[in-house]
Amino acid sequence: MVRGRRKKRAEARPEPPPGPRARARKHEREDEPSVDKARGSPAGLARLLPGVLERLGRKARVLLQLGIRCGAALGLAAFVGILHWIHLTTLFENDRRFSHLSTLEREMSFRNEMGLYYSYFKTIVEAPSFLEGLWMIMNDRLTEYPLVINTVKRFHLYPEVVLAYWYRAFIGIMNLFGIQTKACWNVTREGFPREVESCEGLGDPAYFYVDVIFILNGLMVGLLFIYAAYLSETQVGGLITVLCYFFNHGEATRVMWTPPLRESFAYPFLVLQMYILTMILRTSNNFRKHYIALCLANVAFMLPWQFAQFILFTQVASLFPMYVVGYIEPNKFQKITLINMVSVFLCCVLMFGNPMYLSSYYSSSLLMTWVIILKRNKIHRIGISELNFWLIQGCAWWLGTISLKLLTSKILGVSDHIRLSDIIAARILRYADFDTLMYTCAPESYFMEQVTPVRYTKTLLLPIVMVIIYIIFKKAIRDVFGALTTNTYLRKQLLEHGELVFHTLQLLAFAALAILILRLKLFLTPHMCVMASLICSRQLFGWLFYKVRFENVIFGILTVMSVQGCINLQNQWKIKGEFINLPQEELLQWIKHNTRPDAVFAGAMPIMASVKLSTLRPIVNHPHYEDADLRARTKIVYSVYSRKSAKEVRDKLLELHVNYYILEEAWCFVKTKPGCSMLEIWDLEDPSNAASPSLCSSLLQDERPYFTTMFYNAMYRVLKVNREVDYIKVL
Repeated sequence: MVRGRRKKRAEARPEPPPGPRARARKHEREDEPSVDKARGSPAGLARLLPGVLERLGRKARVLLQLGIRCGAALGLAAFVGILHWIHLTTLFENDRRFSHLSTLEREMSFRNEMGLYYSYFKTIVEAPSFLEGLWMIMNDRLTEYPLVINTVKRFHLYPEVVLAYWYRAFIGIMNLFGIQTKACWNVTREGFPREVESCEGLGDPAYFYVDVIFILNGLMVGLLFIYAAYLSETQVGGLITVLCYFFNHGEATRVMWTPPLRESFAYPFLVLQMYILTMILRTSNNFRKHYIALCLANVAFMLPWQFAQFILFTQVASLFPMYVVGYIEPNKFQKITLINMVSVFLCCVLMFGNPMYLSSYYSSSLLMTWVIILKRNKIHRIGISELNFWLIQGCAWWLGTISLKLLTSKILGVSDHIRLSDIIAARILRYADFDTLMYTCAPESYFMEQVTPVRYTKTLLLPIVMVIIYIIFKKAIRDVFGALTTNTYLRKQLLEHGELVFHTLQLLAFAALAILILRLKLFLTPHMCVMASLICSRQLFGWLFYKVRFENVIFGILTVMSVQGCINLQNQWKIKGEFINLPQEELLQWIKHNTRPDAVFAGAMPIMASVKLSTLRPIVNHPHYEDADLRARTKIVYSVYSRKSAKEVRDKLLELHVNYYILEEAWCFVKTKPGCSMLEIWDLEDPSNAASPSLCSSLLQDERPYFTTMFYNAMYRVLKVNREVDYIKVL
């Protein structure tokens, strides 16, 4: 309006008659060539050309410097990625001498659920065609006999499907050009047979499988460098993150010991997702390609791993309070929420309508976030104070998320599935039953070791991160309290750099998970390494760098850090081993040569995966323990280690169509920690039989008449499950 009034006054003011001086100027302008004419003439172009060339030169120099910086960053990222790949393959080879193992030994080295996942890769690779192999694992009758299940849907097997396709394409191309893909030789060893064939090279399926996993995790460290360099706005910060990762490698990952686990495929895509999200949070003008990349990274993270949704839930829980306070603009947060909802829908479709995606805390939190964003203005019109407005949104989000999760689980019928949240709840509430103890008694599900913070401290990782968190929180608290008493414009200036607050909140969430469940250190440690890069941030430590030279501070930190870090690396390189398990090899060889191909087996979960992988015999239970029906089956199978009667257990096994039971003597007596032996678990689950003798001990002494020993060695005993007619004939 002010500009409009000024324009009207100018138009209303009468123009004075031109004086002689004005007329002279007008005459001069008419005599001079116009600017457009001058530009079109050769003389005008000659005058303009030097200025244009100078501007183009300046822009070229800027682009060249930017290109050099980008090229250097990508070069360093590639270097550290290759370095990590070599590190992983070296540790893996040192641990089990994988290059000298036979095919059977390599399969046996994939213990527990790792063998189960690899078995589906093997099925597709050995099938007549890729599509036939895919059909076989989508209509599988071997894993939960006699049920037919879609294992891609149940076990998140997209990594195995993709790798099997790549392997078949690789072998086809190499055969087309006549290129040899593997070298084989005989290896002399202990046991029978004395000589076994061992093949090395990408043409061997097991080699191809683990090598691709190690390459992916090598790329992940290169991405960590780029991610940390962007967050700290300096490549030195990226190098500090990489060094922290190597110096704390034993706390950061277990991929070198357990390559086929779901986290080995999923975690690199979480790093990518958080890098993209950081770019979205930092920049004011986001392009559509950023949101598309975020959606694809979400899908790539969720598809391989059933627990990924809970991790993304902690991410939403970290972002929501930032939106409430004002660190994230409503429009941007609405786009982020929409993209997350689209990624959940895509995963649900790709996983054949798996209802667990729609009934998770993650999907419930997204829906509740969307509702609060839409109703935000209506809540604000109530006329309450700003602080109460924040509290109302936070309480509504938490209560709504929990209620919606319980409701959707009930409607979709997935309330009986065990999730990461259920295990955490059991930890916090000290609740224990058969199912939760099967998880929490596993070593990787223990509470965080007390020595872990000490290890972090020796490499300076924990002290550096604590200082950074303190500075970020101090600034955030000051800004938030200042925002409560300022207008909207000043508040927007105060609540900047929300990506730092987000990373701090996410770190606290990862720390809580790692304290409750040991294996979740794989999220905490790398994120601490990323946060350590902020020690180079001039935004946080500019005041220090004005007093002390930046190079001196960083060099001093790296020097102290590398003392214990190099010791940790040397300790990893000293790990030398060789995989050998003759009792299990004898068992699998006996099964392959002395039982029918349709003979059904039951036993402890780890050995069942090996039986399915190496002998292709049907099994009734397996290590993927999340499904309710599978847990019920496993409970029946594990009743052999209870105090129930032999007849009762035999009858239950016959109902599952079991022909042979693999009894492991160690499971009768071994106790990993108090309350975790099989007898203690069963006494808690079945107190009515607590005074009865152990069935396992009785079967070791005399298994008849309900069972018959068909094979035994130092570790395993194969019991044939007798039907009524079988032991009547014996009697």
